[in-house]
Amino acid sequence: MLPLLPVGMKGLIQIINTRIVSEYYQKGYSPIPLKNNSKFPAIWWKKYQSKRATLKKTLYWFVEFKESNLGLVTGGKLVVIDLDDIKKLSELMKILPGIDRTTKVKTRRGYHFYFSNNAHKIRSTKKLFGLEGVELHAERRQVVAPPSKVDGFTYNFKVPLSEIQPIPRQIIEQYQTIGEGITLSGTGIKEGKQAPGIEYKKRKVLSLPRYNGIDRYCIKQILYKDLQLGERDSSLFILYGLLCQNKNRSEHAKKVITLKNNSLSKPLTDQEMKKIFRKRYSFKCSTVRETLPYVECDKCRFKFKGGRLRMGNILVKNIRKLPELSNTESRIVLLLGTVFEGENTSINKIAETTKMDFRTVDKAVKGLREKGIIE
Repeated sequence: MLPLLPVGMKGLIQIINTRIVSEYYQKGYSPIPLKNNSKFPAIWWKKYQSKRATLKKTLYWFVEFKESNLGLVTGGKLVVIDLDDIKKLSELMKILPGIDRTTKVKTRRGYHFYFSNNAHKIRSTKKLFGLEGVELHAERRQVVAPPSKVDGFTYNFKVPLSEIQPIPRQIIEQYQTIGEGITLSGTGIKEGKQAPGIEYKKRKVLSLPRYNGIDRYCIKQILYKDLQLGERDSSLFILYGLLCQNKNRSEHAKKVITLKNNSLSKPLTDQEMKKIFRKRYSFKCSTVRETLPYVECDKCRFKFKGGRLRMGNILVKNIRKLPELSNTESRIVLLLGTVFEGENTSINKIAETTKMDFRTVDKAVKGLREKGIIE
């Protein structure tokens, strides 16, 4: 049983507080008591960061701790943007245009914007979208909620709790996590490190990828893009091939592809995913460019074969030497700097593409080697 409520004005305040606490609880939130005139919890609340206390225990707290403030645990059902620097509101609204429509609480220095969260694991950050003075309260955090008072200021709703909006897609894409780690565009894949919560071999977890890594720029672009209908199959198929070419084990690459597919707004079915893994191909840079128009190669720092650092585009690097070359040699350099950029190709392939005689191409390639244009 709950202890008897004291009588008098303090008793009336506690009755009002427990009623408010009960209303928060019934709406699915997780209230905890904060110290009087403070933002800090009055209880050891670590275990309640991921699990709600019972209603009986919750009400007991607010009776036990007289005149306590009220906090709401974030990360489960609730995610809150804490805007301390009011000057950043215009920048924030450019990123999240609908933020003024959701539940809004006036704080001492700015506002709290409440969003409902549906099973997404969202990490907290002190710089939401890189903005100073704008925090995101999600996993393992809590916020001061109305009608708490701190130094004479009463937290109060400017937009009621009934108007709370779903968590914005931009936050999910950038701050969703699986287990403990930071994700790559909501995939659950850590950039340059290990992916959390994914068991691999001998207690290792998934890392992406094991060789050249994220610096293979086309891999990064595919992983960051929310693939739409018409580009999902080819993108995931090519991504699978690139990961395998980049010295990732087949099973490891499949887990990466599965994580990426699960992060899509419209993922492929299990049957469609089986087709992705049916056969492994070695993809040339030209094939990737032709098949995936959104891929940009200008920022790629790696040669594909062997993962060695590129020395720059062959055409740009040798631009001053072009007047010294024959017409055939110039055509081949142009081809190597565009169509076959980043690839090791063959004389047969060059002859086939340019419609030139094999012997002519062979002679021109030897000339380019003698001039130090190619190896």
